[in-house]
Amino acid sequence: MATGAEGAAEPDAEALRRRRPWILAATIVASSMGFIDSTLVHVALPRLQADLGASFAEAQWVSNAYMLMLGGLILAGGGLGDRLGRRRVFVGGLCAFTAASALCALAPDGPFLIAARALQGAGAAVMTPQSLAILSAAYPRAERGRAIGLWAAAAAATTSLGPAAGSLLIDGLGWRWAFWVNLPFGALALVLALRFVPESRDVQAGPLDWPGALLATLGCGALAFGLTLAAEGGGARAWGLCALGLAALAGFVAQEGRAQAPIMPLALFGSRAFSAINGATFLLYLALGSMLFLVPVDLGARRDWAAWETSLTLLPLGVAIAALSRPAGA
Repeated sequence: MATGAEGAAEPDAEALRRRRPWILAATIVASSMGFIDSTLVHVALPRLQADLGASFAEAQWVSNAYMLMLGGLILAGGGLGDRLGRRRVFVGGLCAFTAASALCALAPDGPFLIAARALQGAGAAVMTPQSLAILSAAYPRAERGRAIGLWAAAAAATTSLGPAAGSLLIDGLGWRWAFWVNLPFGALALVLALRFVPESRDVQAGPLDWPGALLATLGCGALAFGLTLAAEGGGARAWGLCALGLAALAGFVAQEGRAQAPIMPLALFGSRAFSAINGATFLLYLALGSMLFLVPVDLGARRDWAAWETSLTLLPLGVAIAALSRPAGA
């Protein structure tokens, strides 16, 4: 997200310097909720599947619905912040995510939970990109890399330690606490954001590329739904959805080539470094996402491990990321 010109209400340089630790805290708490939620929900999947009588496909969609909305809307979410104000959009996404967490905790069945998870993902798609954009606007270039590295390290630490602690709640009080736990952290992040985060926006940003955002969401959604049905022997319907998804993604690429203010400028891929980093990141998260879904299901549902035991198997991954993120960012 572009860092552009600051809003008129921005504090002076000295006041902004004093606010920076609190701004960093607000972005860390908000982003960590999304990271912890994703991992903790995977640990809770065997319990919620048994309690709600959900099928394996429904359990997949408890995870997929969140990631689909996050992946499909995150570009549009970042663009909204540049145009409407990053603090305003950040607070809106934070409120949507926290409210959706309560709906997830109250879910009476699988379809309701899937719908609430989709709303959670939409909130995260608006909230998460603002975290980095707010940091970029608040910190000067010389300090920005270290601040973002600290943000990533703190997020990784909470991601690794949060499920280990949260799994004790799941074992003791039930899977719904995987969502209830978000409410106090959401309230804390909201107070910090309203008190300390200044408003900023990119005054040079063009109109938001809504056709591109809709095509990206449709393409990712149809492809994910089609592949899920194909794994269950969905036949022609599954492959039809996959074809629709690929066609929508092709339309998205074409739209980005002609949009006045594209949400994914194709010129960026003219850089070998940019293309290589994004390709490697795609493969990394393809493997990581599959592992974080399948390992907890295997350990919990097939081997009958407790949630805290499953969480401990994922702990070294988060610890390694937390230890390396800050020096890498710097």
